Amino acid sequence: MNTVIDGDLFDVIVVGTGIAGAVVAKQLGLAGRRVLLIEAGEAIPHGRAAHLERFYLDTHKYPEAPYPVNPNAQSATVADLIEKDASPSYLDQSPRDNYTSFGSTYERRAGGTMWHWMGTCLRLLPSDFHLKTLYGRGVDWPIEYDDLGLKVRSDGLSYYDRAEREIGVSANKADQWYNAAAAPFRADYQFPNPGIPLSRVDQFFRDGVQGMTFEGYPVSVIPTPAGRNSRPYDGRRVCAGNTNCVPICPIEAKYDPTVTLHKAFNTGNVSALFQHVATKLILDEAKRRVTGVEYISYSDATKVSPSGRGIARAKQYVVAAHGIETPKLLLLSGCKNRNIGLNLMDHPFYLKWGLAPRPVFPYRGPLSTAGLDGLRDGQFRRDRSAFRIEIGNDGWNLGASDPTSTLLDFIEGNNKSKTNESRESLFGGNLVTRLNDIYTRQCRIGFELEQIPSETNRVTLSNSKDALGIPRPKITYSLSDYEKRALGAADRLTSALFAKLGIADKTSYELVMGAGHIIGTYRMGNDASTSVVTKEQRSHEFDNLYLLGSGVFPTSGTGNPSLTIAALAFWAADTIHDELR
Repeated sequence: MNTVIDGDLFDVIVVGTGIAGAVVAKQLGLAGRRVLLIEAGEAIPHGRAAHLERFYLDTHKYPEAPYPVNPNAQSATVADLIEKDASPSYLDQSPRDNYTSFGSTYERRAGGTMWHWMGTCLRLLPSDFHLKTLYGRGVDWPIEYDDLGLKVRSDGLSYYDRAEREIGVSANKADQWYNAAAAPFRADYQFPNPGIPLSRVDQFFRDGVQGMTFEGYPVSVIPTPAGRNSRPYDGRRVCAGNTNCVPICPIEAKYDPTVTLHKAFNTGNVSALFQHVATKLILDEAKRRVTGVEYISYSDATKVSPSGRGIARAKQYVVAAHGIETPKLLLLSGCKNRNIGLNLMDHPFYLKWGLAPRPVFPYRGPLSTAGLDGLRDGQFRRDRSAFRIEIGNDGWNLGASDPTSTLLDFIEGNNKSKTNESRESLFGGNLVTRLNDIYTRQCRIGFELEQIPSETNRVTLSNSKDALGIPRPKITYSLSDYEKRALGAADRLTSALFAKLGIADKTSYELVMGAGHIIGTYRMGNDASTSVVTKEQRSHEFDNLYLLGSGVFPTSGTGNPSLTIAALAFWAADTIHDELR
């Protein structure tokens, strides 16, 4: 798609091809606008066989396992964040413990990080937009839930509706009415696809928590809206239950933004420069305009191979390069808004795991199909953050690297998994019998914690540079007492939950990790002194610059951000189209 002619003036240039960039490009392409995508990473592959082979052969099944390292478009990986012998991370930070290092990563390639997302498609709650007003914490958004979820546009759909249709979300509306705080839907609305069936693990939790409450709030199992097909949809097949949605769906039943990118290219109005790294926005401060995007191109994604420099120009500019690369580019460009890079957030992910009293048969189905969502909102948010609880179908894979760890314990006579207290060394039929008993009873839950904004959590420019000579992102990050009190509540709830269900706690160490949700750093607001973009996601500094992605979120809520990113991208596309008329 590298068909750009020097001197071309496009209607819109979009930097980044994740879900936000893909949605904007498709919508503007359909409207007849000439759009140029600039992507630091490689083009969309013709197939995913090579990625699958890399994943199958990699000992560590980290999110980045299927994807080749590209030294020209570096990004952090889980391996270089946690492995002692790994090379230094692309992110410049000094991890000290679980609470003071940023643990989320992202992809710089066509389609972005949603190549390895879980597929969770939760709407934010109405209260999430008014955290300051309701609970005295964080800040309020300059928009309401109704702006995304209930107000219909010319096509009869809200922006959340459009996002769910684009992704092909599978869910049943009736299942989402779990308490008074649940996100409302239009009366006549139905999700594009029926819900994914509950797993055996989900059913075990559902039956066991009947009537349970925690601090006065219901603990109930709710099927999770999913970005994977429960029936053939949009030319993609039905989910076959492969338990490796993270890091890659082998049959493309799970949505990723390459689906939308193909639609964008099919309009005939969208072209792309892959393997082109945006290095600077050219700014005309007097006229409040961006006049171009400088880039470095490279020829070989397997080695450092800069091949040229250039400038692309358009009438309108969109930067949709994620919550770390977007502020990095703005800072490299000399943007002066003091809020750029501030208020970095995540959903700190706290894992607990144990053995059920009877077989629940994990390691089957999507990684997660339900959660305990009744604690996403409540008066407790005045004192500590909210959380949702993800029920995993992946046994102890995420927490204890099983099934390998338990297997090695019973072969070598160790007890790292806390299941071989007598330190037996088994083989043959005895080994198979013991492993079958343990593997079929494994279950785990994960708490996704809301994080409130703090200016001390930030992205700035590092003094060290990447392979192309571009300053790396420097990360400063920690958890506040507000989040740490939520960890305490998570421990108390786990104890009560496991006791009620008869689960033997086998959590072998405290694990707080990144959820892969990079939020904040160029938030929206009505005041340029406290925010970076308007509610329409237009820069306060430059009238023809839009910044998209979860970086615009003023607060994190507890809903995975992808669906809201997509909804806001549809809004931005409408605004930009109107601006070009």
